[in-house]
Amino acid sequence: MSPTANSPRYSRILGTGSHLPADRVTNQALVDRLAVEGIETSDDWIVERTGIRARYFAAPDQTASDLAFPAAQAALAAAGISAEELDLIIVATSTPDMVFPSTACLLQQKLGVHGCAAFDLQAVCSGFVYALSVADSMIKAGAANKALIVGAEVFSRILDFKDRTTCVLFGDGAGAVVLGASAEPGILATELHADARHVDILCTPGAVSGGQVIGTPLLRMDGQAVFKLAVGVLEKVARSVLEKAGKTEADVDWLIPHQANIRIMQGTAKKLKLDLNKLIVTVDEHGNTSAASVPLALDAAVRSGRVQRGDTVMLEGVGGGFTWGAALLNY
Repeated sequence: MSPTANSPRYSRILGTGSHLPADRVTNQALVDRLAVEGIETSDDWIVERTGIRARYFAAPDQTASDLAFPAAQAALAAAGISAEELDLIIVATSTPDMVFPSTACLLQQKLGVHGCAAFDLQAVCSGFVYALSVADSMIKAGAANKALIVGAEVFSRILDFKDRTTCVLFGDGAGAVVLGASAEPGILATELHADARHVDILCTPGAVSGGQVIGTPLLRMDGQAVFKLAVGVLEKVARSVLEKAGKTEADVDWLIPHQANIRIMQGTAKKLKLDLNKLIVTVDEHGNTSAASVPLALDAAVRSGRVQRGDTVMLEGVGGGFTWGAALLNY
């Protein structure tokens, strides 16, 4: 129901969508690829430590906006609106098509529309939750009525395939939601954080200068440090968002955390005293798709019939920066 001039103004998710590239890469296929480079690992080693069994890699000529486009189309179709009705497009990505213009502007071009605000948001794996919070605030303030929020990544481009501790973790994909103004609460509460004291534990410290890449354009991660920080901050921000919304853990029907590592995800659920059956898991098939992981998992849960209208859903992200955040919503 749309808000009237005198009614409170909220935002609700109107539709979801997602897209994965065609190349599904199993653990064994990746193990065989690494063996050529003299790097030893195994399917058992990857599954035991991460829960990942496969991931998808974009084709060499596919960009983040190429993956975002069909995800956006699916979300628009689910919402029952046309791209022309959008007045805001936000793309959360750490792997943009180019230095500029933004991937959001390139997506706007692919959608065949013009005029609405479009920009990228960079918070790495927390990017989608950050973008959702920004769009929610803009809709509540009356600066937008219908927003398209996309998480899209081609992380395969920045992986070091000589580092088995990182290259087995990540994949490519895109997820999207359409957010619309409503007289009924949808996004109940959000909260965002960053702590740059930990900037070095997960980063891709490269840049372009004078037509050359300077620094290291490949992903680096201190896995143990990330694990320790992630579980703690995800529990804390979830409890804070619940308190803001006047809810408790018992009110949560589904937890959809950033799909990075099954142990982090299960650890967060246990700290929140949630039944693991309430945990949405796609990391086994998608790997870590950074800003795309939460909307990919949300769309999978919606389309499988698990998440239904009226359910209370907790979304959480954590990533390089060090950034983290959560959003509680009435789907």
